[in-house]
Amino acid sequence: MDKKFRIGALISGGGTNLQAIIDSCEAGKIKGKLAFVGSDNPDAKGLERARRHKIPTFVVDYTSIIKRFKKKPDKALLPDDYNFDDLLSRQTLLLKNTDSKKTETFIMTRAIAEKELLDKMKPYPFDLLILAGFMRNLTPYFIDRVNTDPDHPRIMNIHPALLPAFSGTDGYGDTFQYGCKVGGCTVHFIDYGEDTGPIIGQKAFQIENNDTLDTIKKKGLALEWELYPECINLFAKNRLKTVKVSYILQNGEERERRIVKILGS
Repeated sequence: MDKKFRIGALISGGGTNLQAIIDSCEAGKIKGKLAFVGSDNPDAKGLERARRHKIPTFVVDYTSIIKRFKKKPDKALLPDDYNFDDLLSRQTLLLKNTDSKKTETFIMTRAIAEKELLDKMKPYPFDLLILAGFMRNLTPYFIDRVNTDPDHPRIMNIHPALLPAFSGTDGYGDTFQYGCKVGGCTVHFIDYGEDTGPIIGQKAFQIENNDTLDTIKKKGLALEWELYPECINLFAKNRLKTVKVSYILQNGEERERRIVKILGS
């Protein structure tokens, strides 16, 4: 590749996966570079990692945005292209019976924060956006402004469990508490749901009788640091293709979803 593949990253915490990706780029395992690192958390230690490698950083403080909104919702500055009914109809993060006030607050504050995210990202063109421990769910407002071509998603996430099992924020904890004999991690594209997007790759490890939650996390993280760069490299080489497949539910209803095919080198 003549042109460096450009990777944008969003983080919330320590940024160990971010470091694995930076190291892979610098070692030439990924023929690319980090274009920026953004965070919802001003105290995220991963921002310091990025700065040490002279990668541009920025913060969109979700907590402050939510607090300001709850204090003075009538003063909220919503994006010009904000459409509550449209976002409500397309999001799948909140259940239909969720309290209407909670739903309104979630969608409005996310739109405000995501517009700011998009504005902060604008000076830094990127080919792929990775979520490396970004602890905020993205809504259709953000997703559709990054994924401008539905057939070519370009927001990637890593999850600490073998999806579709144990979606949510505590994949290793759920794996351990359930008594599973196998754990693992998953890299997938983002869609409108919580950890429901098309799966790109997975790695698994055995859980032994003497394993603890800490040892399970340690095993999982070691695999995450291998898997995420591998999947990013596949994307950079144009070896990932999403296709629609149909399947039949037990009640006979036909459904459709997207899966990822890995093309030959």
